[in-house]
Amino acid sequence: MKKKSHKVFSVLMALVVLITTMSFTVDAHFCGESLIDFNFFSSAQKCEKELNPEFSTCENSLISENSCCTNQKIIKEASDELKISLYNFTLEQQFFVAVLFSTYFNFFDNSKDPSKSFDDYAPPFIERDVQLLYETYLI
Repeated sequence: MKKKSHKVFSVLMALVVLITTMSFTVDAHFCGESLIDFNFFSSAQKCEKELNPEFSTCENSLISENSCCTNQKIIKEASDELKISLYNFTLEQQFFVAVLFSTYFNFFDNSKDPSKSFDDYAPPFIERDVQLLYETYLI
């Protein structure tokens, strides 16, 4: 359960970083107070009232003042705050990263096999099993 929640949290955080650094444009077309069309990457389609020449202007007496068609664009610019240059490390930061990587990789180094460390020694000779003989078991 902990691994799954960790993976879900990691994916959510990756999506948050992706959305906050991405720029996009939202185009909405309104006729009066009602939303007619809504698009993310292309322009919104116009309604039938605008396409028909009778209803093309708001000054027309057949259309009331609040039924005029409008387009709204919402532009979200990309954030440059997360773009960190890798060339601006100080000497102390470079030293810290080098020590971190060397200790991390040496911590998981499996080149020394612990089973080979006792090759020169013979196992002890057991004449009888004392625990079984006296029926004393460690719990």
